[in-house]
Amino acid sequence: MATVRDMIRKKGSEVFTIAPEASVLDALEMMAKHNIGALLVMSGEDRVGILSERDCSRKVELMGRNAKDTKVSEIMTSDVVTVDCNQPLEECMTLMIDRNIRHLPVYDGKELMGLLSVRDVLKEVIEVQQMMLSELERYITGGGR
Repeated sequence: MATVRDMIRKKGSEVFTIAPEASVLDALEMMAKHNIGALLVMSGEDRVGILSERDCSRKVELMGRNAKDTKVSEIMTSDVVTVDCNQPLEECMTLMIDRNIRHLPVYDGKELMGLLSVRDVLKEVIEVQQMMLSELERYITGGGR
C-alpha cells in the first residue's frame, strides 16, 4: 500500500496556516474560502497547534463566546499528532482511528510536507481496493493475457 509521501504527491502539499492571535472568525472564513476542515496554527516558522472546524463549532459555543472575539490560541489543539512522510498508509489510518483525529500534518524530518485528512486516507484506501478487485477479476476470468 502507499506511503504517506505518495498521498501527498497526489493530493498536493499546500497547507493553510493561521496565527494563534487571529480570531476564530478569521479561521472559519479561511476554511470556508479554501473548502478545508483544519488549519495549522503557526507562530512564525513554529507549529504551535491545529484548529479544526469541530474545534470552532464546539469549543466557542461551550465557552459561551463568539467567533469574532475568541482567539485561535484559546481553542486550538496544542498537542499536534504528526506523521512522517515515509510511514505506510495503514499506520496513518490506525493513528487516526485510535486517536480520533481527522487531520494529520506530514513531515519529512522537520520540513512540513502537507496535511492529510481522513477523507484523503479513505479515498486512497478505496482506490487501492478497486485496483485489487480489478486485478482479481482479470485473474479469475483469465483476461489481460
